[in-house]
Amino acid sequence: MHVGVITLFPELLAAFAGTSLVGKAIETGLVVLHVEDLRRHGVGRYKSVDDTPYGGGSGMVLRVDCVVAAMEAAEAALAAPVRPLRITLTPQGQPFTQRSAEQLRDHGAFLLTCGRYEGFDDRLRDFVDLEISLGDFVMAGGEVAAMAIIEAAARLVPGVLGNQESPQVESFSAANGGLLEFPQFTRPQEFRGRAVPEVLRQGNHAEVRRWRAERALERTRERRPDLLAAVAKAAPAQPGAPEQPGERSGER
Repeated sequence: MHVGVITLFPELLAAFAGTSLVGKAIETGLVVLHVEDLRRHGVGRYKSVDDTPYGGGSGMVLRVDCVVAAMEAAEAALAAPVRPLRITLTPQGQPFTQRSAEQLRDHGAFLLTCGRYEGFDDRLRDFVDLEISLGDFVMAGGEVAAMAIIEAAARLVPGVLGNQESPQVESFSAANGGLLEFPQFTRPQEFRGRAVPEVLRQGNHAEVRRWRAERALERTRERRPDLLAAVAKAAPAQPGAPEQPGERSGER
């Protein structure tokens, strides 16, 4: 998997790229990471990459010409076998999900452009493929979001995790029906009056699978009922069932 990051603070990515799971994936060549310093593409004596907004207002806006130049340079340096998806990280983007991570892994190459200040010149939208957000909140920049997205996608690349079954049945995975993961336990068998459920200690695999499925559903219902609604909405419609308003493709 080939990944590029465009940022004003490349040093923020340095420790991340050399640590833990992502660091090992880069070391073994399973993930190729290129970090492009946006400042290199600034204009004028001070390599400025931002300017005041037309129409007035507070803050500064990242220049479209500088950002596009950085994306093109990053694409050339990355030399991926497929054209990387160009992605801007912005609170106005689509929420990032496990399915998003799978799609990025499957495509095999993507560029993450980290916002700063008041965001990007809106004309940048004409030069990108996707806009992604980690959630309904605002941070000072996109670097933390970029690291989260890279790790989420990298751990799905075959060979990155020591046990390839690990991402198969976990929260949000297709194998888990899009639900939250069932509770997990390990030693000690009892701790301060709290024991590991007996069904997990009896060795009956069919009963364990049944228990885990029930607990996953129960936990999702308690903590994330919105996931149950999403699963139900994604289920194939029954033959002859009337179409509900707002369920047509693309209708909002």
